[in-house]
Amino acid sequence: MHKVKLEMNKKWRWNAAQFAERKWWQNYLKNKDIPGYLSWKKEYWQNLLKKCTHYFSIHSGDSILDAGCGPAGMFMLFENNKTVAFDPLIDVYETDLPHFKKNMYPYVHFVNAGLEDFTSTVKFDILFCMNAINHVHDIEKSFDHLIAYANPDAHIIVTIDAHNHSTFKHLFRLLPGDILHPHQYDLNEYQQMLIQRGCEILGTELLKHEFFFDHYLLVAKKIRR
Repeated sequence: MHKVKLEMNKKWRWNAAQFAERKWWQNYLKNKDIPGYLSWKKEYWQNLLKKCTHYFSIHSGDSILDAGCGPAGMFMLFENNKTVAFDPLIDVYETDLPHFKKNMYPYVHFVNAGLEDFTSTVKFDILFCMNAINHVHDIEKSFDHLIAYANPDAHIIVTIDAHNHSTFKHLFRLLPGDILHPHQYDLNEYQQMLIQRGCEILGTELLKHEFFFDHYLLVAKKIRR
């Protein structure tokens, strides 16, 4: 019975997070000029990508996966690559947001799916999961899927909000203090989720410091076995 209640609570929190995510994007973009926002977002990703390329290089033949891509994800950058991007709200974004239409990115194959249920017949060389891994319903299964679709020696890039204080971390797990993020972990816990799945952490970079959370970029490599 306790396990059932925990699962129901996880499901409720994820559904609430998805609803809140949809409303957040609607409110965030409602007064933003479309060309101006997309130009700014692309420049933001280009600057973040420069940090990644301290650890590895991206070539035109590399296959790219953008997991939990949102309406303006890393997929914006890779016109010369075979790129797949997925999100459980991708069809909703196309309906809700004038800032995102799939035909704006003809080089991307978009899939309406979450990390837990995404499927692919191919594996990928570069996998991005940007501020999405703590939005999922089942974080362990999501990390399993992410690594399963990585080629040997693939690079996995994850951005996270990591708790700075153990007390608040446990409190946020009990209460919906951060409705957009149903999972609450610290930096070491996120790193261990990658290491336990056969990845080597190549780099950890602090992107933004705040009281409750720090925002980090993790760059990992799937170890060839």
